[in-house]
Amino acid sequence: MPPTPVSLSDLGPVAQLRAGRLTRRLVQLFVGLVAYGASLAFMVRGGAGLAPWDVLHSGIARLVPLSLGQVVVAMSFVVLLLWLPLRERPGLGTLANSLVVGFSADGTLALLHRPSALPLRLLLVASGVVLCAAATAMYIGSHFGRGPRDGLMTGLVRRTGWSVRVVRTGIELAVVLLGWLLGGAVGVGTLVFALAIGPLVQPMLPWFAVRLDGERDGERDGEVDGEDAELSAGSR
Repeated sequence: MPPTPVSLSDLGPVAQLRAGRLTRRLVQLFVGLVAYGASLAFMVRGGAGLAPWDVLHSGIARLVPLSLGQVVVAMSFVVLLLWLPLRERPGLGTLANSLVVGFSADGTLALLHRPSALPLRLLLVASGVVLCAAATAMYIGSHFGRGPRDGLMTGLVRRTGWSVRVVRTGIELAVVLLGWLLGGAVGVGTLVFALAIGPLVQPMLPWFAVRLDGERDGERDGEVDGEDAELSAGSR
């Protein structure tokens, strides 16, 4: 049975504010972004490897006098500079994403200590992956625009004409390799994240995709099927 398409609108900042259900969408956006940062902290404390982009962030954090969350914030704005030649359109959620995820990660790391027992560390890694999937579905489903890393991917797809799968795979292999060379945290958690995040986001996205005012079945600004949801999952 084919996956049910999910309505996701590509709106500019003003249209995002006028699209209706603003309170619900803003709450969902910020809860999702805070949860995304917490999921990163869970995987750090699990000590079994991080998501591809976070491998790079952790490698950079080893070399500069910044916390991991501060590196996440700084890299978000570096990636946004790459949007300029790609002519991607940022949304309100793009800026929120750039700031909230990193600060949430640092806050959670300050409260959460690494357990000594291996089963508890593995549970943290698994919980981090599941929480990241739910957080991804929440912030995407709020219709406030792409995260910086998602926008880099979609911009390159439009500019090169290559498939989403090829572009995403190329970007994530590049950041994992660079992060590993810098001493970033690569491990079994990295592989688990890569294999599990898409299949987890796919069924969660319909739960959180907010129906906008005036939207009816068959009249949607954009629809994302299961494969597209899997490919955009977890990139921020």
